[in-house]
Amino acid sequence: MEEYVIDANGMEEKELNRTIKEQAKYHDKLIIDNPDSKHNICAGLTEDVEIEINGSAGYFIGTMAHGPRIHITGNAGWFAGDNMTDGELVIEGTAGDGAGQGIYGGTVIVKGNVGSRTGEIMKGGTVIIGGNSGFMTGLLMMGGKLIILGDVTEDVGESIMRGTIFVLGNVKSLGKNAIMVETTSEDQKELQKILSEYGFKLADKDYANFKKIVNMQ
Repeated sequence: MEEYVIDANGMEEKELNRTIKEQAKYHDKLIIDNPDSKHNICAGLTEDVEIEINGSAGYFIGTMAHGPRIHITGNAGWFAGDNMTDGELVIEGTAGDGAGQGIYGGTVIVKGNVGSRTGEIMKGGTVIIGGNSGFMTGLLMMGGKLIILGDVTEDVGESIMRGTIFVLGNVKSLGKNAIMVETTSEDQKELQKILSEYGFKLADKDYANFKKIVNMQ
């Protein structure tokens, strides 16, 4: 695998993204050192490339990306993976509000806690949160799967239209149009397949304890 290291120290955001897009054409993997929580990293990136970010990213990491596999060793700001259409974004730490906002496809994984409005207006794809999520998780959700392993606060699934929210922890309250139903054996098998693929180790009994939240109609 051909790797290329980009030292982002002192780079402006536009310069960093130009460099990423140019080098992604010629290399299988890019390693970004000293990201210093810059915003919009990998915005609009469409190459089938692996991106390793050693540190934390700011707002809109991977926004409108199609194809790259982005791995962040630190944290991320608001709207991680915003409007992503394909690919993978894995954040080892925490993320701010709106993680997975509006995604059409691909997978967004945050190993730690996130802020509010996780997965809002998502149309497809999968969002996995290893920790807790804030208010209005799944706001105006239109499709896809949103999986929360921790607790969720108020108004989960507010105005949800389509798609499914799975929560292993506690749910403080449901939003309008949302209803909680029993998971099926098929749901549990699919959750086990998805979560195992991304290194989440749960006991077999945990999969039966997921709460399933959908549109009440």
